Amino acid sequence: MGEQLSNFLEPIAAWFRSLDTPEPIVHWGHPLMMAIVVFVMGSFVGLAGWRSRILATTNKDEAIKSKADHRKIAPLMYLFLAAGYTGGVLSLVMQHQPILESSHFWTGSVVIVLLTLNAVIAASGFVGNKALMRTIHAYVGSIALCILFLHAILGLKLGLAI
Repeated sequence: MGEQLSNFLEPIAAWFRSLDTPEPIVHWGHPLMMAIVVFVMGSFVGLAGWRSRILATTNKDEAIKSKADHRKIAPLMYLFLAAGYTGGVLSLVMQHQPILESSHFWTGSVVIVLLTLNAVIAASGFVGNKALMRTIHAYVGSIALCILFLHAILGLKLGLAI
């Protein structure tokens, strides 16, 4: 199946190869950009979400600000992660590397699924603003961030191996 996916994406990868992008950018561009998204945006989004929950009973103004920050940045982070996921797969195809054999690919796929689930929960209004759904949202997001940190380590390992 991985070979079929690579064959399907090869025309796109060939077009990008024709741009003569320097090899270090093809090889390390995805990791650098995604590190910014994961470590800067991801940390900010996670902390803002948890601050809004924790401060809800003690400092309502700060809780409201944190919730607003979370709502502003989380969709952008999701968009950048989805684009980065696509870019990472294309980067592997451009470098003639197998796609589905990497733990990095699978952790990225799990994160996209978890964050899509979280986006659906949030878009539904937390299924009628239920506290349980807000709690599930918080923990699913936190698990996704933890997996993203593991994903970064696996990506570094992959980058150094190819």
